[in-house]
Amino acid sequence: MTTLPTAGSLRPTRTETHTVGPVEVTVQDRDRTRPFLLLHGGGGVATMAGFADLLAERTHSRVLLPTHPGFGGTPKAEHLTDVKALARTYVALLDQLDLTDVTVVGNSFGGWLAAEIALLASPRVSGAVIVDGIGIEVAGHPLTDVSGLSPAELRSFSFHDPSKAPVPPGGGTGPSPDVRALIGYTGPAMADPTLAARLGDLDLPVHVVWGESDRIADAGYGKAFAAAIPLSTFTLLPRTGHLPQVETPEELLGALLDLGETA
Repeated sequence: MTTLPTAGSLRPTRTETHTVGPVEVTVQDRDRTRPFLLLHGGGGVATMAGFADLLAERTHSRVLLPTHPGFGGTPKAEHLTDVKALARTYVALLDQLDLTDVTVVGNSFGGWLAAEIALLASPRVSGAVIVDGIGIEVAGHPLTDVSGLSPAELRSFSFHDPSKAPVPPGGGTGPSPDVRALIGYTGPAMADPTLAARLGDLDLPVHVVWGESDRIADAGYGKAFAAAIPLSTFTLLPRTGHLPQVETPEELLGALLDLGETA
């Protein structure tokens, strides 16, 4: 396990590599009190890092932000061929770290992953927050195929205000999906036809949060996601697209606090 400090943080953030069976998982650990497991989407860990800092500082919580194996050039074990296998890896990581009362928060692909983790019914997980998740099939509300979009089109589909899309130092087009890494887990359809029915088995509280202007997975898709989960609450965020944690992080944090997710 390697430990590197992150410069500039008000409180130190450790980056650690954990070996979970045959899998190596790199995790940013903002160590406070109650644990949160944050799961990024296809755009990679950078799309969640700012919100991880905000959540840790405002709630004094312990915030874990892993990079999914295979993203960002990280190694990926051969058996990690689908979302369920990755979910089992993260539950094993929680066991290894001996964490309890964990709230799992996932955006986009990470939302699907959060749902799969919740379905494993680990006693270490007390709740889940699905933020503009993907993974289910909804008649009349197809997911947008992002693989053929230009950078400008991707910003338009992902943000209510495309000017809020972050620009990396030195230029570039901002976060873009690692399609190869993503499809390695989701398959080309980026959905599981069995997921919606399986969500009916969830017996823990789930908060489904959606950007009103999401054009990757629209609000109707989000409402169907919430409707499939028995103990769900649905919150629609105005002036927000597919990445609330990037575009309107304060509103997303407020939605979590309003439902007592950090109590």
